[in-house]
Amino acid sequence: MAEVVDDGHDRQSNKDLRRLTPAFKFLRPYVRQVVFASIALVITAAATLSIGQGIRLVIDSGFASGEAGVLVDSLSLFAGFVLVLTVGTFVRFYFVSWVGERVSADIRQAVFTHLINIHPGFFERNAPSEIQSRITTDTTLLQTVIGSSVSIALRNFLMFVGGVTLMFITNVKLSLIVLISVPFVVMPIILFGRRVRRLSRTSQDRLADVGSYAGESLRHIKVVQAFNHQGADETAFHQRVDAAFKISVQRIRQRAVLVAIVMLLVFGAVATMLWVGGQDVLSGQTSAGELAAFIFYAFIVAGSVGAISEVISDLQRAAGATERLIELLESPSELVERDAAGGLAGQEVSLQLDQVGFSYPTRPEQKVIDTVSFSVQPGEMVALVGPSGAGKSTLFDLIQRFYDPTEGSLRMCGQDLRDLSLSAVRGAVGFVSQDPVLFAGTLKDNLVYANPDASEVEIERALQLAHAADFVDALSEGLSTRVGEDGVGLSGGQRQRLAIARALLSKPSILLLDEATSALDAESENHIRLSIDGLKGRMTIMVIAHRLSTVRQADRILVLDGGRVIGSGTHEELMSSSDLYARFAQMQFAA
Repeated sequence: MAEVVDDGHDRQSNKDLRRLTPAFKFLRPYVRQVVFASIALVITAAATLSIGQGIRLVIDSGFASGEAGVLVDSLSLFAGFVLVLTVGTFVRFYFVSWVGERVSADIRQAVFTHLINIHPGFFERNAPSEIQSRITTDTTLLQTVIGSSVSIALRNFLMFVGGVTLMFITNVKLSLIVLISVPFVVMPIILFGRRVRRLSRTSQDRLADVGSYAGESLRHIKVVQAFNHQGADETAFHQRVDAAFKISVQRIRQRAVLVAIVMLLVFGAVATMLWVGGQDVLSGQTSAGELAAFIFYAFIVAGSVGAISEVISDLQRAAGATERLIELLESPSELVERDAAGGLAGQEVSLQLDQVGFSYPTRPEQKVIDTVSFSVQPGEMVALVGPSGAGKSTLFDLIQRFYDPTEGSLRMCGQDLRDLSLSAVRGAVGFVSQDPVLFAGTLKDNLVYANPDASEVEIERALQLAHAADFVDALSEGLSTRVGEDGVGLSGGQRQRLAIARALLSKPSILLLDEATSALDAESENHIRLSIDGLKGRMTIMVIAHRLSTVRQADRILVLDGGRVIGSGTHEELMSSSDLYARFAQMQFAA
């Protein structure tokens, strides 16, 4: 059964930071850069802490001495600390950011490479839009953590430990005051922080609703305008925007209260510390430089605690993102490729179906194909006819091995498709769907999609066979014309003729046409029919058709109903032997 991955819409955090472990395996190729960044991180942390001692020296030795030379020496030492900090920060930031971007790119590539080869049934249970979000949003979050947050966490941890140590070395009494004030500062951060994070997740959900609604309306703008639905869409969009705004205001209010309370408590603690420290300076128990250094370390420790608390939140969210990405990477493909030496290159393709049965993974209880057996000889043209849901398109999916039969066997040139590589099977098949798919790019990009090495002569020949040459030549930019997303700049008939030309350019041994002439006018359909006549005998052709002109071209017609073959023969034979076919001929086929 196709695996269902969690949709991840809430983008909630995961408190189990061990979930991040799989992501760090992508760091292995870049150990050297990580080492450089780690060394720079330690140096910058040490340099930052050393600045406190530089401040003490400048005040106590430089200013207090009254000698310009001592002041210059003190300031030079202080400048040396700053210079080391500057160089170290550059090295750390560069290498950490580089590693983050590189790992993010590697993860995106790994996920896409896995998904592009996975069985199509996976996408029946998992929305491509959600998968796209994971490849972009989740990997970006992971890049931020690896390329920034982890470095910040380690650096601030070192500065926290070093800062606390130096605080106690500098002044024990003031250090105890700081420790006593910590719970009063931390408690509001914990209480309000939870509310802010919860509102942040809700805000992201509401913003996602805004983007989803806007995207859907704009993708189907012609339908929106055709039904004069702009006003209703504007109202619905306004409601979603307003809901997102109200949640954002709540989050801003909570965060503003948090910031105000924390500032009040922090500066109250600082004022207390300055008053006590000032009394000690006045009484001669400590020097002004030591007090300044202590204040510096206190701010370093406070800043480190705040940064680490923020990073922990990022790490928890990244753990959830990693879990979702690893789910994709570890999703198994139901199409198992064996190391088969056999191939189909240069062979005339025949098909043999022997008691084939099939149920979709999402509907295992319903047989779409039920004990179907027939064969198609090399160069033969076979038409499939039957009502909607009879299993015609599913047979085409099985022939292209998008799925494996759940019963029986399907053989190509006598070899079970499961013993052939996917590339060998699909390289022998050219497919034209009822709803042709074109990719954003130029006409030529789409035509050579299956055969990048196709020559200009081959392209022109394929366009002629598909009766597409005239309208392509009429375009001002010819083959360089950009078709837009999904070929939006072309008519349905033009898209279908291009899809036929593309299939022919792949030089298939078997051509599958799924209602390939349904969107064509009578003249274009006649040209396609003549093209098919010209291809008969040169390749195996299977066609799903509801038009009598196409059906009558076939050497043999198979009538399907309920996943079974209930009739086989020529048009004339089936008119007398198959009631279902006769009804179709009278009611649905075009005369």
